[in-house]
Amino acid sequence: MPISIFAVGKKHESWVNEGIERYQKRLKVPFMAQWVLLSHSGYDGPKARQEESERILSRLKPEDVVVLLDERGRQLNSPALSELITQEVNNSRHLVFIIGGAYGVDETIHSRAKIVWSLSDLVFPHQLVRLLLIEQIYRAQEISLGSAYHHD
Repeated sequence: MPISIFAVGKKHESWVNEGIERYQKRLKVPFMAQWVLLSHSGYDGPKARQEESERILSRLKPEDVVVLLDERGRQLNSPALSELITQEVNNSRHLVFIIGGAYGVDETIHSRAKIVWSLSDLVFPHQLVRLLLIEQIYRAQEISLGSAYHHD
């Protein structure tokens, strides 16, 4: 079962799509990924956060292992992320990465997550986060395979 990436927002912009396709083509089982793009809410603020979170939750299965990307999460280095992904996919668990909308996600998603992961102390645009995430999944694969792509 491929890794799922749920992202709230519009479709990939062309410059992002090119990069995503570059890494996505390199992914092999069990690191293959599929995208689920969910549209932005028509509301603002807390109402948008709630509506988008409800739509995310409706797509999650009870057995899914959720990794939420959030700037307030804990940071992982690439080998630690590789270990997390490898462990979950080797145990035949469906791994779901979630990139929330502009207002984030509500507590129901936070409490559902196995880990809340911050890419950096910096804040990035959602389109760039998508590209960074798929590259990190590819890097995790290569670390797991012992390739020369990642250098310590």
